[in-house]
Amino acid sequence: MHLHLVDGERLPLGGVAAVVDLGGDPAILADRAAGSLPHVTYAGAFLTTLGGYPAGREWAPPAIVRQITDASPQIGRPGGAATAVDEQRLAGASVIKIVLHHERPLPEDALATIVDTAHAAGLPVVAHVEGEGMTRRALDAGVDALAHTPFSERLDAALIARAAAAQVWISTLDIHRDDDHGAGIARENLRAFRATGGRVVYGTDLGNGDLPLGVNPRELRALLAAGCDAAALVAALTDPWPGTGSLPGVRTFLRGRPPRRSDGAVDPDALADWLSSASVLPTEDLLPTLDDEGDNADSEDRDDGHP
Repeated sequence: MHLHLVDGERLPLGGVAAVVDLGGDPAILADRAAGSLPHVTYAGAFLTTLGGYPAGREWAPPAIVRQITDASPQIGRPGGAATAVDEQRLAGASVIKIVLHHERPLPEDALATIVDTAHAAGLPVVAHVEGEGMTRRALDAGVDALAHTPFSERLDAALIARAAAAQVWISTLDIHRDDDHGAGIARENLRAFRATGGRVVYGTDLGNGDLPLGVNPRELRALLAAGCDAAALVAALTDPWPGTGSLPGVRTFLRGRPPRRSDGAVDPDALADWLSSASVLPTEDLLPTLDDEGDNADSEDRDDGHP
């Protein structure tokens, strides 16, 4: 998501306990990450080539873009690839965001410097890929994650297998809802990626158009249509990428139990709406419940709430 484009403080009311900002002002994000919910991790600025996407876009102020003009691995050079990575690291970034856009992608030498510098600092690299051949370029360069399921080209089975073994994909399927062609390509790429063992993380690119300020049921339904079952949906929603642990002191709360069909199986048609009804609460706001005999009851075994 992009916090500078939405009211992030409203997200916990919509069931979002944590966000990953993949393109914003690193100084502002460092301050925001020290605040209250949602928990914020971030990439800092987009690293792009001179004049490359998203430089000049109305929604992308200059502070969120670094235009790379020097591929040298020496930190401190103005416009340098290594300098830009180090700036984001010093601002507290947990991941580095690059742009591989067909109109003006990062040159090979700058891309290599960014990936090498980020990996040397222990930071994964996530890429916006758009256009023919850009997913292959990201894989060849050692990029760890894609900010969007590839939507501009259908990937062959060999490339999908490589991606599944090496990358995390962030879903962002719902941003294509007005583009049947792009939506179909993204859905089929994601279906194949999952079938090959790929790791899928729920993400919506919040800030990109009219999207719900909370868990997006359309994104969940799109994931189901791409072959995710209920367990895979929950795994994608709760994946800690780019970190490895859970959030202390908070719980996502869902009222009632997962909706089921008459045969007892989870109802996939109703599941997305149920999951999108979640809210986030600090642990201290959750009170123990009492069963009929007065003993403390496990709230997961009750019908009035499902944390």
